[in-house]
Amino acid sequence: MALPIGSRSERRGRYTPGRLHRSGRAMKQHTVCRTDEIKKGHMKAFAVGGEKIVVYHLQDGFYATQASCTHVFAPLAKGKILDGCKVQCPFHRARFDIRTGEVIDWANFPPGIQVLNVVRGEKALRTFKVSVRDGEVRVSV
Repeated sequence: MALPIGSRSERRGRYTPGRLHRSGRAMKQHTVCRTDEIKKGHMKAFAVGGEKIVVYHLQDGFYATQASCTHVFAPLAKGKILDGCKVQCPFHRARFDIRTGEVIDWANFPPGIQVLNVVRGEKALRTFKVSVRDGEVRVSV
């Protein structure tokens, strides 16, 4: 089972072979938590399979994205879930669709951040396949 980010070590979760990771290696399905560990409308960060991710529990199920914002790499788990399906970065208020990773609103706070946006163009979040089985949330990484 994966441990929350901030834990001293990461245990190897149970896995099943899956599709290929962006590095070309086979993706593995890791158990990250039980379904009752994340309330609906909440999120939690984990380190699993060499990746830092955030698992979200939305009204229609569980989703997972990379843990850091693509703007200046702020920790998304410290942000907010808005409108039931968007995550807002805690630093510059970039907003992403949790289900697809697509940018909804690029960084717009504080005033003047748009200058940095010229250098740091919009980039979607990576998403990870999530499944639930026997009360366990599993993420393919």
